[in-house]
Amino acid sequence: MAGGLVLGVGAAVTLAAWNDSEFAQGTFTAGSFNVQGSNNGTDYADHEAAGGGLKLTFGNVTDNLSANETVYASYWLRLAKGSTTGGTLQPAGVTVAEAAGVSDNADAISYVINQVPAGGSCGPGVGTQVASGTDLRSQTAGTVRGVPLVAGANGAEGPAVQLCIAVTAGDETAFDQGLSTTATWQFDAVSG
Repeated sequence: MAGGLVLGVGAAVTLAAWNDSEFAQGTFTAGSFNVQGSNNGTDYADHEAAGGGLKLTFGNVTDNLSANETVYASYWLRLAKGSTTGGTLQPAGVTVAEAAGVSDNADAISYVINQVPAGGSCGPGVGTQVASGTDLRSQTAGTVRGVPLVAGANGAEGPAVQLCIAVTAGDETAFDQGLSTTATWQFDAVSG
């Protein structure tokens, strides 16, 4: 009987001698996402605050706009060098800089923003509507459409998206002579 007990203990030690472990690890690095704008399709920079907004060129008539006249300006946007993920550009509205007690023509000027097809030019009826407003203080509900932004390959800049902003003065009964109005359009980009 004593011999049987010794044999039993030896068998238990032999069974516990085999063990093995395996480990898995992951590293998670955040991507980059940065949108830049240009008024000529060549020179791009960041314009991240309303006060530092990119000045657009609406032809030579913006200092001499007449009633019922429409002027156009191109605005290019792209993902900056080093952006690693694409996203969507969303028109977020328009604001008007108003001096206290000074009237302007913001209520008498409407706008339409279209996305220009690749290789196209900014002009009447060109492209697909992205946003619009019956005046410079608002963005008309239901007119907003997101614009896809694509990241460039191997850390390069993404392909540019051209927008065409058309601004139309109201008729003589609404559009007053000699007044100046500065509008700032905001575009938000969301990655993903």
